[in-house]
Amino acid sequence: MSITPGEMTTLSAVLEKLRIKKRDNEFRITAEGFGIGNGKFYTPDQLTIIKTYRFEGDSDPSDSSIIYLIEAYDGLIGYSMDAYGAYSNHDDDGYDDFIRKISMEERDEQIIFEDKAEAAV
Repeated sequence: MSITPGEMTTLSAVLEKLRIKKRDNEFRITAEGFGIGNGKFYTPDQLTIIKTYRFEGDSDPSDSSIIYLIEAYDGLIGYSMDAYGAYSNHDDDGYDDFIRKISMEERDEQIIFEDKAEAAV
């Protein structure tokens, strides 16, 4: 399935695409690092932000959000979501500092969302 320009213009479309591709692991900040609820935790140097999506509310700036697509060193791909800019709700838990420490390697959506079977051909 190929991705056409403009296909993922909404937050719900990105989350649905992640779900379909089984990459809907949500990274959450903990005292040990980013975790997805399976008992394993990652430090910033074990993660790479591979794509960012910014969404702005039509009428209310507090509706603005950002999704970071993140790949762990072990190949796990997931996401982390935050309110955008001044409306970030992670000020007290170290999230903002943690996310800034993760390296970025912006990738094309077609590479991120391609099927492994398609990539092998």
